[in-house]
Amino acid sequence: MKPLKHILLATITAACPVLLLSCASTQSTQNRESMLVASGFKVITPKTPAQQQKLQNLPPGKVTMIQKGGKTYYIFPDPAHNQAYVGRPKEYQTYLQMRTDKKLARESVETAEMYQDAEMQWGVWGGWGGGAGFGPWGPMGGPF
Repeated sequence: MKPLKHILLATITAACPVLLLSCASTQSTQNRESMLVASGFKVITPKTPAQQQKLQNLPPGKVTMIQKGGKTYYIFPDPAHNQAYVGRPKEYQTYLQMRTDKKLARESVETAEMYQDAEMQWGVWGGWGGGAGFGPWGPMGGPF
């Protein structure tokens, strides 16, 4: 019975990173789809076999620009749900701005967390001594 437990444990251990990566990828795709809709992209479901084939041929996980009838369209395929998110240049620019804003917000949170972590360890350094601007180097002396 022990070898079976080891095989099961090894299988579960090997599968966990794959499952976590899959969940992260699904979450990332869902976030992108939410941002596309919030940017004004429309959800289109292909009706004909030719449209379904075109959907399948689009690069997965990427917004693709196409020209049709002298107009520019941006398409994000979701072949798993047999649909695509379609927007024009205005919606695409809004989407790019949302992505930039979200990235900056995430970086701000990460920076704040980094500074908070550094602040939490400040006591280890013993502080600057006499108060703001006064360190062991004298009034307003030292590197700061």
